Amino acid sequence: MSTDPTPTILVVDDVPQNIEVLGGVLDPHYKVKAAINGPRALAIASKDPQPDLILLDIMMPVMDGLEVCRRLKADLRTRSIPVIFVTAMNEVDDETRGFAAGGVDYITKPIRPPTVLARVRTHLALADQNRELDRQVRQRTQELKETRLDIIRCLGKAAEFKDDNTGLHVVRMSHYARILALASGLSERDADLIFDAAPMHDVGKIGIPDGILKKPGRLDAEEWRVMQQHVAFGVEILSGRPSELLDMARCIALSHHERWDGKGYPNGLAGDAIPLAGRIVAIADVFDALTSVRPYKPAWSAQEAVGMIRENAGAHFDPALVGVMETVLGQFDEVRLRYQDSVEQRDPSA
Repeated sequence: MSTDPTPTILVVDDVPQNIEVLGGVLDPHYKVKAAINGPRALAIASKDPQPDLILLDIMMPVMDGLEVCRRLKADLRTRSIPVIFVTAMNEVDDETRGFAAGGVDYITKPIRPPTVLARVRTHLALADQNRELDRQVRQRTQELKETRLDIIRCLGKAAEFKDDNTGLHVVRMSHYARILALASGLSERDADLIFDAAPMHDVGKIGIPDGILKKPGRLDAEEWRVMQQHVAFGVEILSGRPSELLDMARCIALSHHERWDGKGYPNGLAGDAIPLAGRIVAIADVFDALTSVRPYKPAWSAQEAVGMIRENAGAHFDPALVGVMETVLGQFDEVRLRYQDSVEQRDPSA
């Protein structure tokens, strides 16, 4: 739409005298552009600054007004411009075809200036209201999306605080997962979906007893069986109404402990049978765990972590993804520096 505070009206008619008449009515109040045929009208309407409203004759050679209106409404750039038909045609079926083509109103010839100005003023106001409503809806939708993501991230952090006293693990590993997803050829949209869902990968740990979750030594067989139940707990927590985000979160929670060689859990999936998102998050999760302080170990260097992951390519990890990871280690380093744990969290003796 035009950035000029004075609205712009495009008048389309193959008879120059008709354009002059309408221009004389509109000129004192609006900026007026003119086109004497359909193709020219489409060209003007698609360029900035666009008209705020179009007065369109129906009976024109080459391309009639109905076809012009249909093309305007089929183009994302021009579909929101209100179209008022100005025509001598006044049969009911003609009006029906005009509204079906996307017109918002009719003005019949010969025109009456007060009617023209009233209709134009009304539909400009309606268009302004619709744009404002659309803006509010988009703003509210974005706010709801951000609130939903904040809740999801808090839920993921809650599980991590129970486990290792830092919620920054889910922040870092989510960024690592997004970087890996993009480097693997996934779209921005799919990479963002993995990024948003990854914080919930271990949310089921909320259901694991602290005595097992925080045990400093190796778990015995029964404790390990209980620990593995966090996957089922996570899936149950994330179950509910159908949602693309929650579907991805459940997929990641269920599959990121699977191993490439089939020796993982809970389902013993192997190779490409493991969902790609799960394979991506498995590497991101382990890389951050290795390079972070835990009660039972100091932080490894990035080189040591990469070496361990490389040694387990084809066993624990997807070997192709391990190769991809090695090409984006610079981006991983940027994430680690940006989201470092506090001094107290980095120092096990504090």
